[in-house]
Amino acid sequence: MAHLNILPPEKCTWDGVALGEVMIRFDPGDVPFERARTCRIWHGGGEVNVAEGLAYCFGLRTTVLTALVDDGFGRNISNQFREAGVDTSHILWFSTSGKGKYATDKKGTLMNGINATFRGRGVIPSKTEYYRAHTPVREVGAGDYELDTLFGREGVRWAHTGGIYTLLSPKTAETAIEYLKKAGQHGTLRSTDLNYRANVEPNKDRARSINRQIVPHVEFLVGNQSDFDDALGYTADVAKNADMEEWLAAYVGLLRKVAKDFPKLKLIGTQLRGAHSADRIDWGAVLYDVAEDKLYQAAVRRNVEISDRTGGGDSFASGVIAAILKGKGLDEAVEWGAAHGILVQETPGDTTMVTQAMVEAEVARARKGGGVVALR
Repeated sequence: MAHLNILPPEKCTWDGVALGEVMIRFDPGDVPFERARTCRIWHGGGEVNVAEGLAYCFGLRTTVLTALVDDGFGRNISNQFREAGVDTSHILWFSTSGKGKYATDKKGTLMNGINATFRGRGVIPSKTEYYRAHTPVREVGAGDYELDTLFGREGVRWAHTGGIYTLLSPKTAETAIEYLKKAGQHGTLRSTDLNYRANVEPNKDRARSINRQIVPHVEFLVGNQSDFDDALGYTADVAKNADMEEWLAAYVGLLRKVAKDFPKLKLIGTQLRGAHSADRIDWGAVLYDVAEDKLYQAAVRRNVEISDRTGGGDSFASGVIAAILKGKGLDEAVEWGAAHGILVQETPGDTTMVTQAMVEAEVARARKGGGVVALR
């Protein structure tokens, strides 16, 4: 399978670990935030969503590396992790006593990240407002996490991170690189999602410089055409109005260039999303096997009504990783990724609320063409 050497589960404490930022989310539902009077509370982060998908949906053993202020927001996030089956023993907690290495004050000098996301509806687009400039995870370096213990004594089969976390601060970039290097030294498979966000790092030259230091240390890279341009500096020569077959040919050409420049890459993949409105999309996924120079493509869902688009890409990644860890072929892995990604968008919040049985049922439905047009 794509020449991946996967550590056996009996030799590892964890099937997966994610290094990243996590924020508490206020969700006003279908009411724009400025007019909302009540909100539901979720949590999420591009990297940790993958660990949660592996745990809750696929029943795998996962933990997270992150940092939180020890207050009501932080404990709420931790409780949500535990409810989903994610281990929290590797979280670094910052007290509000003002004393000690991991400490802040009660004034909010450091604070847990908050986002307010209106999901949008019809022609009204979704809108997210972030408050993450003073989160503790920005201040934590590689030496603060017990990486030798995690990857050496405990053992991890798969390590994930992503481009939101890595661009938050100089320390997060350095930490991500050291984390991936340490994982590789212990035989752990590694992945990153480019996941470029201009509101995190508007300077594309800096984003490209950092990502070019990170990608050499992963076997699985997640990124769409825009991500490869914005976050790595690779462009595909294809018109915006090109049909799917033209776009796929251009995308594969781009992936060949990336794989040539980063020879440790084994797999590259992405979800495919085309929006008709805020709550209706086309959805699919592709997975490229570098060694075989072969593109695997999932069935495409057309004009699907969704509840909340947040977390679809993260759930694609966790679906692919789960399938590989469970010994599935790449043709099945891309289908798991696509199915998990669309199902998560049918429920509110950033993280998964579905089961592996639901993923497998959706794969079977899509393959049979139940309301789905599959590309030939």
